Amino acid sequence: MRIISLCLVLLSLQFVRPAVCSATSHTDAANTTQLREGNTSHTDAANTTPKTTVSTSPILTGADQMNLYLPLLRGKNVAIFANATSVIGNTHLVDTLLKKGIRVVKIFSPEHGFRGEADAGAKVGNQQDPATGIPIISLYGPKDKPSPSDLEGADILLFDIQDVGVRFYTYISSMQKYLEAAIENHLTLIILDRPNPNGFYVDGPVLDTKYRSFVGMQPIPVVYGMTIGEYAKMLLGENWASPSDSITKAAATTAATFRLIVIPCKNYTHKSRYALPVKPSPNLPNMQSVYLYASLCLFEGTSVSLGRGTTKPFQQFGHPSFPNTGYNFTPQSLPGATSPPQLGRTCHGYDLGQDDAEQATGNQWTLKWVLEAYRLIPDKDSFFLRNGSGFDRLAGGSTLRQQIKDGLSEDAIRKTWEPALSNFKAIRKKYLLYAD
Repeated sequence: MRIISLCLVLLSLQFVRPAVCSATSHTDAANTTQLREGNTSHTDAANTTPKTTVSTSPILTGADQMNLYLPLLRGKNVAIFANATSVIGNTHLVDTLLKKGIRVVKIFSPEHGFRGEADAGAKVGNQQDPATGIPIISLYGPKDKPSPSDLEGADILLFDIQDVGVRFYTYISSMQKYLEAAIENHLTLIILDRPNPNGFYVDGPVLDTKYRSFVGMQPIPVVYGMTIGEYAKMLLGENWASPSDSITKAAATTAATFRLIVIPCKNYTHKSRYALPVKPSPNLPNMQSVYLYASLCLFEGTSVSLGRGTTKPFQQFGHPSFPNTGYNFTPQSLPGATSPPQLGRTCHGYDLGQDDAEQATGNQWTLKWVLEAYRLIPDKDSFFLRNGSGFDRLAGGSTLRQQIKDGLSEDAIRKTWEPALSNFKAIRKKYLLYAD
């Protein structure tokens, strides 16, 4: 059964409005960042689009603005979804909260684990953080959502993870599951928003929901141009969050209240270029890889290496059967990529690490490298792995794979996804916290 409107189950939605990012006086700026406690309806809150203006001031993440959320945490038992990117300056958020006297009782971790060291796709088990002794519950392994027993003793949930703004990067799927757990257990969820490093464009095919998986749960394009706080708003506003029907019905018979509070970034817009202070996962070591990731990750569904197991993952691609152009690399077993594709084999290919990534991609999701790789590989039947199932999950459907096999040009392929992309862009605008 499709989820009942969140309004009907007595869930209230609450957002912190973003600061006006303009060159205001210190007093005016302080006034614009005060927490606003308006009891907005679900519909009104989801459709509110606060305005921001461009600022030359440093970008502040939600986590940086402790005055906005520490008062909400004091005296409560806090469960936090975090990883190695959850930092304030050079200090981890968990350590900062503990020093501020906040009771952190549980930590939840996504793909790559709490410290961000596990391989892509590797299942991560529960453990105890050696630095703090706090139990860590993995949500990338046997389960992807906190159970009621996991949340026992928690009064409020906090989420702070740096995303990269690409559909198949699994942190947004983890956030959705965490959000659904908050709804099911009648808890407040605070999202400390962070800039989207790929938030300055929107592109790619929209996912066909018949191909839903943890690398693509919703009908959004590959590059969707939203922060994780904006995306959470859209999940609720479009009724895409799906708490279990039995728990939703129970909530409708009680006065239990769910609240979402987004602590927005300051001095950020969707035109901003934001350099990540911490690598978001082991194989995205620098901004070059972050910018190229969206276009190169399709190679994960093929026999082509994109540089995992080298010092330049997501900055090169190659295959042993490609013509030898003079650029070669050999994947090895390395931390974060212990069994990379083409392990120990010399791959002939192309180095993208020296290019200007924005210029190379044209600030769009480009297929040129995948199309060229398919052209170069002698054995076309070996290009797509597992009959194309992995590639289809990444692409959001089987259409793109067939278009590549049929020899369509990038321009021709692009025209086929434009109608759905335009429709998504209209939906997206309803939930933006920051100016485009």
